[in-house]
Amino acid sequence: MKGKFLIPISALAVVACTQNEKNSMYPDTRKGDVVDEYFGTQVEDPYRWLEDDMSEETADWVARQNEVSFAFLDSIPYRQALVDRITELWNYEKFSAPFERGEYIYWYKNDGLQNHSVLYRKKGEDGPTEVFLDPNSFSEDGTTSLAGMSFTKDGSLVAYQISEAGSDWRKVIILEAETGRQLEDTLMDVKFSGLSWRGTEGFYYSSYDKPEEGSALSGMTQYHKLFFHKLGTPQEEDELIFGGEEAGYRYIGGGVSEDQTVLAISAAKSTSGNNLFLLDLTNPEADIVQVTDDLKFEQDLVHVHNGTLYISTNRDAPNRRLVSVSMDDPSPENWVDVIPEREEVGSYSTGGGYIFGNYLKDALSHVEQFTLNGESIRTIELPGPGDAGGFGAKWDADHLYYSFSNYINPSTTFKYDIETGESELYKRSAVAFNPDEYTSEQVFYQSKDGTRVPMIITYKKGLKMDGSNPTMLYGYGGFNISLTPSFSTARIPWLENGGIWAVANLRGGGEYGEEWHTAGTQMQKQNVFDDFIAAAEFLMAEGYTSKEKLAIRGGSNGGLLVGAVMTQRPDLCQVALPAVGVLDMLRYHTFTAGAGWAYDYGTSEDSEEMFKYLLGYSPYHNIDKACYPATMVTTGDHDDRVVPAHSFKFAARLQEMQQCENPTLIRISVNAGHGAGKPTSMIIQEQADVWAFAFWNMGITSLDQ
Repeated sequence: MKGKFLIPISALAVVACTQNEKNSMYPDTRKGDVVDEYFGTQVEDPYRWLEDDMSEETADWVARQNEVSFAFLDSIPYRQALVDRITELWNYEKFSAPFERGEYIYWYKNDGLQNHSVLYRKKGEDGPTEVFLDPNSFSEDGTTSLAGMSFTKDGSLVAYQISEAGSDWRKVIILEAETGRQLEDTLMDVKFSGLSWRGTEGFYYSSYDKPEEGSALSGMTQYHKLFFHKLGTPQEEDELIFGGEEAGYRYIGGGVSEDQTVLAISAAKSTSGNNLFLLDLTNPEADIVQVTDDLKFEQDLVHVHNGTLYISTNRDAPNRRLVSVSMDDPSPENWVDVIPEREEVGSYSTGGGYIFGNYLKDALSHVEQFTLNGESIRTIELPGPGDAGGFGAKWDADHLYYSFSNYINPSTTFKYDIETGESELYKRSAVAFNPDEYTSEQVFYQSKDGTRVPMIITYKKGLKMDGSNPTMLYGYGGFNISLTPSFSTARIPWLENGGIWAVANLRGGGEYGEEWHTAGTQMQKQNVFDDFIAAAEFLMAEGYTSKEKLAIRGGSNGGLLVGAVMTQRPDLCQVALPAVGVLDMLRYHTFTAGAGWAYDYGTSEDSEEMFKYLLGYSPYHNIDKACYPATMVTTGDHDDRVVPAHSFKFAARLQEMQQCENPTLIRISVNAGHGAGKPTSMIIQEQADVWAFAFWNMGITSLDQ
């Protein structure tokens, strides 16, 4: 399996060359003379022209970069074998947990290699199975996907969203559920939206004004709006319920309570903290009531019962609590704890007349069932340490379905009897993988400042910890998002071939509540990078791997993580894999909805201090002449969340500054966005390319499998 470092013969033109010749082996990338000034400091941005993702020059650059990158990947002798192996493993029937709407039971199923899962249904337990909606019919190449769905309470109508080429801009189609007949014209230009029905009259949805100038992919989307669409009327007549420039919120969502009495409106200016508004739907003359007005905390309506609201919040409770309050006066001073804050981070859902608390203890699930007054009924016994989800159902249900998985146990669905607390196996994954041959262990290590950080390390049993194991270290560390254990079929070839998969739960995430999140934001963002570097050093110190066999990987905010770490510590690892990353920290807020990320990052316009801090770690701006790890940047040409210009500019500068033979490539998926909705074929090929690039640049010339 392991051998000395070799370069594929046909890739010699890319990476095997003298230092003077090296950079000329990549496609020429024109340098401009753009200079910005921030608080008296001038900052060059020579690759600004690549921000124009719709220009012919940028399209030509993308094509030339892909030609070089795919020539390199094509020359790795076992690349196709990895594609074949992932394809083989992927080819099994996959089922979602079922859900009930009206007289029907619905579930998603993928026969194996279908680009998208198909929505099936049957009338009752014994009815014949039929296809209700097949997203594979949306486009020939699979790049149009199902991106959200909402049924009326009685199950008679459904509205669903579709995404084209991975875009966050969506279309909405409305069907009569019984017949599948489309009811009216498609709604256009819907973005960052749920769909929530009010009876069968219509539904609430959110969107922005489409950017008028520049690229539709990168243009700023500033003020969100909540609309009500009444069935049978044109979209241009939809009622604006809340939002717009006067309100000044970037993210607005509206949800109708299960009992159809309350519309809850969440309004935020950033990705953390929101204001809560309520509208009494039982009174046609009622006005919207503002519940909170400080944007400092998060509050979400979980349930309404006989006029009492149940709200999940981190107000005065960084790890969240569940409170109740009367609809008559729902202001925070009247909130009463139902389930007080705990040491573990909690989230809450309801079903079958009960509340379910899903707690994170060191990034692992712990689930309890409560009465409406907060009395604990039982702790739900899970199959083991891992991640459990799905503890929600209709208020009058007698059962629910939940799923469980971890890094070595594929997702399994259980049927849960809400009254007795008994779980029974509903559907087990059929993937050809034996968990008994692998181990997944949680360790704790110290970061630079002494902070205790958890990490889960997964590998094949019997692996010798002699520093020679290919290791992929993955992280995110942002936006209060928790990395919980999950199974991936595409990860199996990495583990089969002696690879280690390590996931660090960095500050900036939500694993330990809002304090953990805040410790990795703005002027404390360096903590996230230090946590990740410390994880790498732990893996090497404990003999799991070595510098020559270590790869670092992350996507989106995790792409920023990889970009910052590889520019701060180019000696840390052998391979770097930043995906769809936020890599220009001085301008991220000028694209699409990027301004909403300022709670985590701050912006270069906030203050001179904030500007200098961002400039100090911005990956694009901190690439100097050095020997960087073998790097493959990945992005999608239609990513309108983290626009591809981040990756384009970073890759161009990295190719210019690289001082050794390690390849610096960018792999750009065509007709793809930030990641959601990718067809199976595209996912398999991209994942195989990641494994092949990492293995090869660790000097591995052949694989065991």
